[in-house]
Amino acid sequence: MPQINRRATRAVIHLDHIDHNLNCIKKLTGGRSKICVAVKADAYGHGAVEVAKRALQWGVDFLAIATVNEAVILREAGINAPILLFSLPLDAEIPDLVQYGLTPFVGDKSYAEKLNTEAASQKRSIKVHIKVDTGMGRIGVTPHKATELAGFIGTREYLIQEGVCTHFPVSDSPEEDDIRFTKNQISLFQKTVDAIRAIGLDPGIVHAANSGAIIAYSEAHFDMVRAGICLYGYYPDPRMKKPAAFKPVMELVSRVAFLKRVQKGTSVSYGRTWSAPRDSWIATIPVGYGDGYNRLLSGRGRVMINGQSYPIVGRICMDQFMVDLGPVTDVVLFDPVILFGPDDGAMTATDIAGICNSIPYELTCNINKRVPRDYKERTKSL
Repeated sequence: MPQINRRATRAVIHLDHIDHNLNCIKKLTGGRSKICVAVKADAYGHGAVEVAKRALQWGVDFLAIATVNEAVILREAGINAPILLFSLPLDAEIPDLVQYGLTPFVGDKSYAEKLNTEAASQKRSIKVHIKVDTGMGRIGVTPHKATELAGFIGTREYLIQEGVCTHFPVSDSPEEDDIRFTKNQISLFQKTVDAIRAIGLDPGIVHAANSGAIIAYSEAHFDMVRAGICLYGYYPDPRMKKPAAFKPVMELVSRVAFLKRVQKGTSVSYGRTWSAPRDSWIATIPVGYGDGYNRLLSGRGRVMINGQSYPIVGRICMDQFMVDLGPVTDVVLFDPVILFGPDDGAMTATDIAGICNSIPYELTCNINKRVPRDYKERTKSL
């Protein structure tokens, strides 16, 4: 039997915040657009199976992943909802793509032909979405080639064109040049969709809006929006206007594992980068960069214990770090510690990302599998 993980350090996933954030997204779109939720990278570290089930229970229309293996995990967990495959697979993965009924993004004839050939061999049709590169510069057909690709897909016996999509690189930016760039993308994408219709083909589900565009560009909502970081409670750029009160879904917690009083001048942790400026109490917390807690927080981050904020001192180790409780403290062994989360006064993933010159996406994704996930209802009502 698997051993129960009773470790002090845990990622608490507040499932009702998923519901709350989806309600915010629905309000932003006026309820007129389908909703696809990104559960790639293990749902940004939150747990793909659990998040997918909760989002489907709420009523989302599509799930989205980046690798075939991520989709297989969902299918084998009994999830039969439509799954979009954002990234491109190796040829060796195409049989599984077809077998598990995934819906890939297609940006060229060669890939489309490979999909059709495999689908024919399995005698099962698959749905595809044409990916148009309007300015991301990553994958996708160029706008002037999109009608040709749509026509080609229409001649393949086992391919069903279900949608057309694009992606925005700076829809979260408040910079004027980025706003102009995004608006130009929207216009170019609309013209591309119109061109597909003009040759007598149905583009299917038209979608473009990621989290930034869900929030800032209602004209980009089209038939469906694709929620990423906003589903998990964060704005993609903290400078954005905040029309919705998203709630962070993940809370990283631990407990005080050791307490000791040190004399003034005592150094703490590797490199002796910090020494006590006065006699002080030091608490050791059993979490470190081996869990995905960023080492750049050394000497810069803070944690909350019993409603009080305390600074991290010395370098964060692989499995532990230390905080300075001051010369007098009421903290005792095994008191709960909040590293980040939704509570007032606690650091958020956005706060920590700012310290580390990173983004909330990276922070939550990096909390690895050594940290057990606890799935909870934070409140009784939304």
